[in-house]
Amino acid sequence: MKRKSWMAFGFVLMFLFTVLLTGCGNNEGGGGNGADGNSPSEASSALGDIKSRGKLVVGVKYDTKLFGLKDPASGNVEGFDVDIAKALAKEILGDENKIELKEVTSKTRIPMLNNKEIDLIVATMTITEERKKEVDFSDVYFKAGQSLLVKKGSPIKSIDDIKKGTKVLAVKGSTSVDNIKAKVPDATILEFDNYQDAFSALKAGQGDTLTTDNAILYGMAVQDPNYEVVGEPFTDEPYGIAIKKGATDLLNSVNEGLKRLHDNGEYDKIYEKWIGKAPSGE
Repeated sequence: MKRKSWMAFGFVLMFLFTVLLTGCGNNEGGGGNGADGNSPSEASSALGDIKSRGKLVVGVKYDTKLFGLKDPASGNVEGFDVDIAKALAKEILGDENKIELKEVTSKTRIPMLNNKEIDLIVATMTITEERKKEVDFSDVYFKAGQSLLVKKGSPIKSIDDIKKGTKVLAVKGSTSVDNIKAKVPDATILEFDNYQDAFSALKAGQGDTLTTDNAILYGMAVQDPNYEVVGEPFTDEPYGIAIKKGATDLLNSVNEGLKRLHDNGEYDKIYEKWIGKAPSGE
């Protein structure tokens, strides 16, 4: 009996030793499949998590007319980006209502994505090399360009009229700030947390012009026809849908969904609904 007990104990020790070695081997080297060399990236299961949850959580803006604007009366958020997000929910989960919208700003959207508060950012987000270091981007889904919004009758008619001392309003965390500083280093830049605050400041006379993507500025001009977009766009601003870095399965699914929306004409319908004209090769 004693000999059998010792033999059984020996087998248990050998089994535990094997398990420990196997565990160490899996943690070492990372298997090469995940982002940054981690063992299969937890981000790589993003699509599976969404399907298991049965809901796509998307960050959109609540303050940007035509793209994402919350109606204070109904509580509904509407716009081009919102409709694109709903169409992707239908492509991924089979139902556009299987979606939860969360408010983001230019400043908060990347932190919220990386903290897993949202699955996607669909929020007038320009694809840049700097941002690619933090997130992955889908194919371009909208082409915009930076412009200027002024009160009608303003002496500012284009970027050439921005001089030293001109007060330019912009939004924190947007590419617009860097672009205007590069174009007119002597201008005075005043930054706000969101577009509605910036627009309110312009209407209150705190600045001479407001700058961001022309598509967003057109929405402001619709809100208040005393203001107009002037000059030609002075940058290219390709919008992409941002996805947590390494979530390749979700990225592929989003790109496939965007392609189907183009192929079946749904994208054109959404574009014309909000922009008022047919898309030109987005």
